[in-house]
Amino acid sequence: MENLWRAVTAQDPNPEDYNGIEFWSNPERTGWLTKQGDYIKTWRRRWFVLKQGKLFWFKDSYSVSRSSIPRGVISVGSCLTVKGAEDVIHKPGAFELSTSHSTMYFIADTDKEKEEWINSIGRAIVQHSRSVTDSEVVDYDSRR
Repeated sequence: MENLWRAVTAQDPNPEDYNGIEFWSNPERTGWLTKQGDYIKTWRRRWFVLKQGKLFWFKDSYSVSRSSIPRGVISVGSCLTVKGAEDVIHKPGAFELSTSHSTMYFIADTDKEKEEWINSIGRAIVQHSRSVTDSEVVDYDSRR
């Protein structure tokens, strides 16, 4: 649980959270988003990179290289939903990313970018979430 929480809150990410992922090369999506801080709830503009089921962020875009250390990382496989949040935080371009433990808020520069991020993260959630195996499916009809 501690690893999941650290990955979700993304404070000082552990290299184990991103080792083996070449986030500097051929990402699925990159771009600027404004992110609300985890503890101090200020809004900061960060460069985001989505790759291999992880959402990374950096202080700026030109510092993303092989030697970069992300400012934060979220394993999207642990996320439950990604959806618009303009009605929650009352800012245009807002969306939220939720786990069973927390919700993070982001603001895209345009509605089009917001929709593109929601779609990309949504696809990544589906691709990287733990699959339900047959043994975990309970078929109540077969118990009769």
